[in-house]
Amino acid sequence: MRRAELLLAFPILCLAASPAAAADISFNLPAGRLSDTLIALAEQAEITIALADSGLDTIRSRPLQGRMSVRAALSRLLAGTGYRAEFLSAGAVRVVRASRPATPPPAPPRPAPIPALRPMPPETAQPDIIVTASKEGTSRDRFPGTVHLLELDRAGAGRFGVHGSDAVLDRLPMLASTSLGPGRNKIYIRGVADSSFNGPSQSIVGQYLGDVRLTFDAPDPDLQLYDISRVEVLEGPQGTLYGSGALGGILRLVPNPPNLSRMEGNVSAGLISTRHGAIGGDGAAMLNLPLAPGRLALRAVGYASVDGGYIDDVGRSLRDVNRTRTYGGRATLLWEPGDGWRLEAGGLAQFLAARDGQYAERGLPPLSRRATLAQPFDNDYAFGEVTVRKRWRNLELVSATGIVRHSLESRFDATGFPGTSGPQLFVEDVDIILLTNETRLSQPDARGAGWIAGWSLVQDIERSRRMLGPPSGPLPIAGVRNAVTEAAAFGQYGIVLGRGLIATLGGRVTWSRIATRTLDAPRDRDEPDRLEFHPSPSATLSWQPRDGVLVYGRLQQGYRAGGLAVAGTGTGRVTQRFESDHLTAFEAGLRLGRSGGPFQLDAAFSAARWRDMQADLIDARGLPFTTNLGDGQIYGIEAEATWRPSHWLSVDAAAFLNESALSRPNPGYAVARDRDLPNIPGAGARAAAHLRTRLTPHIGFAADAAIRYVGHSRLGIGPPLDLDQGGFAEGQIGGRLDFGRFGVSLDVDNVTDARGNRFAFGNPFSVAAGLQTTPLRPRTIRLGFDASF
Repeated sequence: MRRAELLLAFPILCLAASPAAAADISFNLPAGRLSDTLIALAEQAEITIALADSGLDTIRSRPLQGRMSVRAALSRLLAGTGYRAEFLSAGAVRVVRASRPATPPPAPPRPAPIPALRPMPPETAQPDIIVTASKEGTSRDRFPGTVHLLELDRAGAGRFGVHGSDAVLDRLPMLASTSLGPGRNKIYIRGVADSSFNGPSQSIVGQYLGDVRLTFDAPDPDLQLYDISRVEVLEGPQGTLYGSGALGGILRLVPNPPNLSRMEGNVSAGLISTRHGAIGGDGAAMLNLPLAPGRLALRAVGYASVDGGYIDDVGRSLRDVNRTRTYGGRATLLWEPGDGWRLEAGGLAQFLAARDGQYAERGLPPLSRRATLAQPFDNDYAFGEVTVRKRWRNLELVSATGIVRHSLESRFDATGFPGTSGPQLFVEDVDIILLTNETRLSQPDARGAGWIAGWSLVQDIERSRRMLGPPSGPLPIAGVRNAVTEAAAFGQYGIVLGRGLIATLGGRVTWSRIATRTLDAPRDRDEPDRLEFHPSPSATLSWQPRDGVLVYGRLQQGYRAGGLAVAGTGTGRVTQRFESDHLTAFEAGLRLGRSGGPFQLDAAFSAARWRDMQADLIDARGLPFTTNLGDGQIYGIEAEATWRPSHWLSVDAAAFLNESALSRPNPGYAVARDRDLPNIPGAGARAAAHLRTRLTPHIGFAADAAIRYVGHSRLGIGPPLDLDQGGFAEGQIGGRLDFGRFGVSLDVDNVTDARGNRFAFGNPFSVAAGLQTTPLRPRTIRLGFDASF
């Protein structure tokens, strides 16, 4: 009702007044319509805000986080919008147009003709962007490390949410992944890549939803990005604050929190057409319900999508076999009882099913392969979490607990497996249960001079069972069970050494217990439980000689837990253990310009040494195994820049150079001539332009164009896996018309219909022939619609 009154009658909306406007308050306001953000600010500050202009409904606000006065918060929210705040009393504020005098205005003059193209209102001052993944409330401009923040508003999530992790990878060339298929890929950051294959080794990148861990030793679950506020990527290692499995860094999804003050919702839908392929589509809906206004609210989102196939199987005379279906949902209940307490309980479930693999073969017509059997894949993911927060004036307590149940099933055509005849099917079932808790106390500081101390508990149990044989009845072969229990204590402290000079020292000590067992096969030897101790120190020095300039150096370590794996061919054993690996990295960086300013540049150099590198591999018969390859080294240079030549146009570009190699290989890998680490190209780049303007006062227009280059890389180390891949460029364009409460969008991926090979693997039992390729998805057009209420 308030929205209709605001549009039709311009009424004054009032919320409960309080003298709290004069005190510093901890704000957590998501991006959204300015009118909605002002309502949320009034609720959090317990003041009265009068909104008397419908134009507030057409302006989008940036997120606002941090502790500040109401005056400062309003100044940051209204900067550059054409509006200002008038304080009528300590607890009452009126928001009016900046050009409007305090006294009653005279009769309005005759309106001037509306030009055909109106730039968006200029943005003069922007609020600090807080890197929440820093766990200390550090602003992006003062964060001493390489960080990437991708903001997703309602319209952006509707257009890009269906792409899941690919939407992040497409925008950040420093990130890479395998391309086995949705829900079964590994993600890499900063050139830290172990292998192209999945197995029991721990993930290279730590993935989080809010403060809760999503994975431990599983591939990327490829969660869809609907109703996600932003994505934060911290380049690694991040062992001090995040523990094991963060060698490459952290990928953190930040969902939109429930809105305690108002009911709201949105829907989006799209029709997808792929050249040379089948039709697909997607849809999503979100609903926010205040159950007890100001205290309790529920936010839920549901979604479903179908990616049409485009690979033909000439062996079975089938077209478009690699169709993928995804559906799922997420719900969060938020309760704020008062006195700084905040309790959040939520869960999500996502079910992904791929009808067949997405690889093709050389020597056949484009986008086709020859197989005897279908090779489907399922990824079922369920997650629950409870997060408790308590804020005092200068302190914050956070305790986050999560539980994950993750099931994966892969099937491969193993026809021709040595010693067999007729069609053969390989089946691998992986079942994972992950329990985590992190409790920490911190003194946030936007400059990075705060402190944090806490503990972390992790238990991960993975069961991997395998079968091989005729499709009608494959027989069990050796599998493994790995159970890892970790307990850690960590802390970090920032010290101001002088004007603009801050030193940060941190450390983490982890005690781990690794219990392993062979499944479905006799144990060839006893494998006792292992108790390990792992320190992960860090040290950072940053200097800000003036506003908009930051120079920093950082030294940090990380590690991954070891475990038990099925032994490779020729070892004479059923199973073999693999040891923990460790990575030590130094990074030096420069940051110029302020976030949201006309120009910003981030540049960094990094060098890393990787000891006892773990890798999931395949043996000569095509069966997977895991081992330690030896020691490696990684050197990288990267740069990212954003330029805003006007209020309606922005241009951004990013590029990297990487050199990585297995420098001291273990016996068995020393004969490899090319020891480059797999899946990491020597160079990559991306450039994009973004237009934001208004065609009329009530119709907005957004357009985006981007081109991305992926350099050459290798599938693996040494023959027969030293296969070339990459070396292609692809472009995207898109646009959206914004009519206020609804919008229409058109996006085109792979504009030129490029045919690059992004991954030289699809089936472990025939990859040695060197014929497998994973082509880029052909040109794909999505026509989308979104609406909100």
